[in-house]
Amino acid sequence: MTQETGGFAAFNLNPNILAAVIATGYEEPSAIQQQSIPIIMAGHDMIGQAQTGTGKTAAFALPILHRIDPAKREPQALILAPTRELALQVATAFETYAKQMPGVTVVAVYGGAPMGPQLKAIRNGAQIVVATPGRLCDHLRRDEKVLSTVNHLVLDEADEMLKLGFMDDLEVIFKALPPTRQTVLFSATLPQSIRAIAERHLRDPQHVKIQTKTQTVTAIEQAHLLVHADQKTSAVLSLLEVEDFDALIMFVRTKQATLDLASALEAKGYKAAALNGDIAQNQRERVIESLKDGRLDIVVATDVAARGLDVPRITHVFNVDMPYDPESYVHRIGRTGRAGREGRALLLVTPRERRMLQVIERVTGQKVAEVRLPDAQAVLDARIKKLTNSLSPLVADAESTHGELLDRLTADIGCTPRALAAALLRKATNAQALTLAAIEKERPLVPNNAPRGDRPERTGDRPDRGDRERRAPVPLAEGRARCRTALGARDGIAAKNLLGAILNEGGLAREAIGRIQVRDSFSLVELPEDGLERLLTKLKDTRVAGKQLKLRRYRED
Repeated sequence: MTQETGGFAAFNLNPNILAAVIATGYEEPSAIQQQSIPIIMAGHDMIGQAQTGTGKTAAFALPILHRIDPAKREPQALILAPTRELALQVATAFETYAKQMPGVTVVAVYGGAPMGPQLKAIRNGAQIVVATPGRLCDHLRRDEKVLSTVNHLVLDEADEMLKLGFMDDLEVIFKALPPTRQTVLFSATLPQSIRAIAERHLRDPQHVKIQTKTQTVTAIEQAHLLVHADQKTSAVLSLLEVEDFDALIMFVRTKQATLDLASALEAKGYKAAALNGDIAQNQRERVIESLKDGRLDIVVATDVAARGLDVPRITHVFNVDMPYDPESYVHRIGRTGRAGREGRALLLVTPRERRMLQVIERVTGQKVAEVRLPDAQAVLDARIKKLTNSLSPLVADAESTHGELLDRLTADIGCTPRALAAALLRKATNAQALTLAAIEKERPLVPNNAPRGDRPERTGDRPDRGDRERRAPVPLAEGRARCRTALGARDGIAAKNLLGAILNEGGLAREAIGRIQVRDSFSLVELPEDGLERLLTKLKDTRVAGKQLKLRRYRED
């Protein structure tokens, strides 16, 4: 076993799955993974009692992928989740772990999105189906044989499914599955209703129970910032303006992200470097030494690359990408605040990651306060403070060492000492904006201060009629266009319906769609400006809640 594979190699997983696990940054299996993976790999039914955030998705995803046959183009595993958000999260996890398994396909099946493409993906041979019970029953009414080849069933957050009233749907799904299937049930609690399901539908299940330990990180000041995924770099640059740091480590998920962010920081004059799994050991050592002695101030790293990194200078940790679990979060921010020193940890949270933030708060037993992007005045004050600090030590003997030169230059140029000082300041600050007006112009358009109701992930909320009907649209982010549909709240439309339809029919990545604002008689959606007309043509026949979407560019005259 090599050092890089850690404890996961002991499970004898398919090498392609193991390679994908390493790439995600997991180092050691969590308690639920340690106990569950061997049981599921051996084909036993299982009841797992564990909270969200303990790593349970990988606990069932890895062994199920190990048992999937990529050559068989048919559904082999069904994972049931209580909500659309969790279904998407689980499907994304499966796709991540199956990245190096050619031929393995994952489909997410949930309400609020067209049924046609979902059923087509299943019939085309997606081996992994992640679904909400209600929408899956809709598919079974169209094709009762759609699950006939499934031999692995997982009920994720079973107690939540029962709270949401899915008991009858679950019974329909159980009947549609082969009786010889393997069944795995995960639940935070085990009320009598869950035990009854287990008795009826599981065969001699093995039990795994994990007690979540509260992990304290009291020595570190923690905060989070809500930001859209495509605006993280802008947010990081804004935060760096006002954070008083000595050395800083930034965590991202991918090797490419380390290179991209380090390059953006260098372009702004920061002494930054990337640290990822592709960097040779001798280079890694040079980077760490440079961080220790002050030649570098910022390192952008993946979890694996930062393993064992202990630099006393580190005063700040930026979680630019959300960690995969609370344990990773605690491990990351522990890079600062050591040996009684003060430390500060900032976490960037995209709207869809709010759930994981709540899990982190529960596991650590601490509230992670929300902060806002610094305003122009805060940036101006910070820039002037840095300038003051850099010039103050030079003033004491400057007149005795450079006074005569100053007299000569003012005479030769024919200007006042004040004019010459101003010219030298301009040169020293490299034309950096040092007025409120100039800073306002250069500030990134990160919608951090937008009302929560304007953010697309509040999918289940209805707008407050009246106020929102009259409210003016918020400013557009660069590269986006606002589009309008005549469908609104009175048509029974929620943001999740619009989001699902556009994602499925338009073929866009989630990050490409900006704010979705549902008003009483219409809705506004932010879409990429690049290729907009082609996209609108593609969405021309799309229907939402049985009505035509008819999206058009919104002209704000």
